[in-house]
Amino acid sequence: MKGLPRDSFQKLVDLHAGDRYVKKFGCWQQLLAMVYGQLAGVSSLRELEAGFNQHRNHHYHLGAVEVHRSTLSNANDGRNPMVFEEAARLLIALSAQAVSRKERKELLYLIDSTTIALYGRGSQWTEATKTRTRGLKVHVQFESGSQLPVHFNITSANVNDETEGSKIAAQAGATYVYDKGYCNYAWWERIAAAGARFVTRLKKNAAIELVSVRQVPSQAVSIAGDSVIQLANKSNRGGHKNRCRRQLRRIEVARPNDDNLVLVSNDLDASAQEIADLYRQRWEIELFFKWIKQHLKVKKFLGESENAVRIQLLTALITYLLVSLQKVREGFPGTLWNFLTELRTGLFLRDQEESCRWRRCRHRQADFDALQPGLFG
Repeated sequence: MKGLPRDSFQKLVDLHAGDRYVKKFGCWQQLLAMVYGQLAGVSSLRELEAGFNQHRNHHYHLGAVEVHRSTLSNANDGRNPMVFEEAARLLIALSAQAVSRKERKELLYLIDSTTIALYGRGSQWTEATKTRTRGLKVHVQFESGSQLPVHFNITSANVNDETEGSKIAAQAGATYVYDKGYCNYAWWERIAAAGARFVTRLKKNAAIELVSVRQVPSQAVSIAGDSVIQLANKSNRGGHKNRCRRQLRRIEVARPNDDNLVLVSNDLDASAQEIADLYRQRWEIELFFKWIKQHLKVKKFLGESENAVRIQLLTALITYLLVSLQKVREGFPGTLWNFLTELRTGLFLRDQEESCRWRRCRHRQADFDALQPGLFG
């Protein structure tokens, strides 16, 4: 929990009045209980209460109190989730400072979303459609080099990806990779105008004009075609003007036993193989969603209200960021899953490195006290 400064978190609590009318079980205690639930993999409030309260002697060091499942349930239903959302954004900013970017030539951002399905009578507040089940959708902008999210938003499941994706402001010199669900020509133009590049898929019904055909190198065996195109429609069906009138790159990637993958990018200089490799890296954000769903608690929820579900999703993201920060801080050489496994074995125990540091501080303080003369003889 040292990755999240307590004073900064308290400022967020005061800003959103998170502890208003609260006597004992405040937002910090609620966060500790929910992070413990994520790390321990609990499946019910009763299990969380029993496991957390088993370590009463260690609660003092965390500033925690005993957890009662009814109190935690009421807090998840009524507490302002903006406190935890801003805490997650604070951790994202701290993670960007902790991870070095000296070895990276450029920033590669992967953009995608995942749906969290909700079932049961208590999920009637969600909006069901013909194509999607009830639930929420988590939109994430993922930085490939640091393997950390840099932007997120939680919406209803029926919100289109391009609606949320078009809100992302492009950064000069960065590369943005996303699926064809983010088809917004005006947003593509804003990315290119900002000095960034994008790589995405081209829809089958997209109206294009062929400008030129490029020769494919013989060593690029997976590239079936490389050409320069321009979007033919000057406006879309809604009557909005198509502002992306620049020349684009159209690349066909051959896939065994499947149709060719058609990519489009505003990069006219890079090789076709390089652009295809950039789109292949989009799989990293899919692995991120898979990791969250497999190793943290985002499938079975401790509450059914919208507030409780949002808080549990936010604390799952906070837990992922805290574990990643701790892994970087300790210089752990293994994978994040290996680090999480070791962390789960002693959640309330001081780890070996921290214990050695604590003992050294105690010895230095004892030596200083022995040499320091008393103030009163």
